[in-house]
Amino acid sequence: MRGAMAVAASLVAGALLAGCASRPAGILIPVQGTVPGTSSVQMIVATTRAAVQGGDLYGGDRARAPGFAEITVSIPPDGTRPVGDVQWPKSVPGNPQTDFVTTEADIVTQKQAEAWFNQRIRATPGRRALVFIHGYNNRFEDAVFRFAQIVHDSGTDVVPVLFTWPSRGSLLAYGYDRESASYSRDALEKLLTFMAKDPNVGEISILAHSMGNWVTLEALRQMAIRNGRIPPKIRTVMLAAPDVDVDIFGTQLADMGADRPNFTVFVSQDDKALQVSQKVWGSKARLGQVDPSAEPYRSQFEAEKINVIDLTKLRTGDQLNHGKFAESPEVVQMIGSRLAQGQTLSDGREGVGDRIIQVTTGAAASIGTAAGVIISAPVAVIDPSTRDNFGAQMENLGSTVSGTATSTGSLLTTAPKLSQ
Repeated sequence: MRGAMAVAASLVAGALLAGCASRPAGILIPVQGTVPGTSSVQMIVATTRAAVQGGDLYGGDRARAPGFAEITVSIPPDGTRPVGDVQWPKSVPGNPQTDFVTTEADIVTQKQAEAWFNQRIRATPGRRALVFIHGYNNRFEDAVFRFAQIVHDSGTDVVPVLFTWPSRGSLLAYGYDRESASYSRDALEKLLTFMAKDPNVGEISILAHSMGNWVTLEALRQMAIRNGRIPPKIRTVMLAAPDVDVDIFGTQLADMGADRPNFTVFVSQDDKALQVSQKVWGSKARLGQVDPSAEPYRSQFEAEKINVIDLTKLRTGDQLNHGKFAESPEVVQMIGSRLAQGQTLSDGREGVGDRIIQVTTGAAASIGTAAGVIISAPVAVIDPSTRDNFGAQMENLGSTVSGTATSTGSLLTTAPKLSQ
């Protein structure tokens, strides 16, 4: 209790000291016209958020039934921004030449969403779909723009499906967000079931980050219990910095059975955000911060055939060490290129995960057959403002950060808050 109170006090102090202005309202209101050289990403959105009036479409309250939206995001011309960054408009409307903006953002019916999905999946090579589930403290627009950036920068051809659950988008709403994640697992299960039954779909990959892993694992567990197994079209599940109790993860896997997708888990023992979560929950360890070379984890991962990539030795400018791939454009482009070409993402003893770390740092550690990786996962987790603000809060907890450098990437949100 004393530790949890200290964490809460530190978070409140950090939030009060941050004093950063929030982004303008109506940031998703579509702009008129186009600019030469811009790119666009079209996505379908399924959400358990309640709709709101105005241009923001969905807020942080919980809906009684899932909602849907069709959104097209315009991305500034290549060369005008670092790969991995989202350029947020400082005012509304944004400038397509310099900012991420929408050119289409409409709430649609379920039938309209299904028609949109079927039209695009039939026209996509390999008929591949990517489902992205964001983490804690993400507003609707945070998830939309970040997912668009991931898809664009990866250079791969997939049908983007965003599943967004009711996060308050507030640093101090961890409890509400956690319960909203549990609230949303049935809706995610129904979405994945629909996609898996669609005869037009060839392959489904899932990318989840932090608290979004809880929604994902619970939905997959329910699917396996309800149907006897997870549909084989769901082939790859990547868990980036999962904020899940390691023992609970073991029971979830057991409930999924042996016929389950390829799992890849990205871990880092110096993940400061997960250290806070561990203190709040009083758990033995969060899955995203275990040492995969130590027992009992090594044997457990090998027995369960879980691919694990340990990023602890990777040094970046991320003060929280919660999104270490964010500063490496090579990661997004390498994985996206291989996926687009239909190549396997696991090459025996030396997998893609090993090569990524060799490219970025020259040091790698992996367990099992490393790298059942899907797309540009950890390219999107926390933004520089978040890291700067929450880094000070972590110092209040007596935590230390080593090997920091100037950050060149931004992650899932760019609000001045902790984003998981």
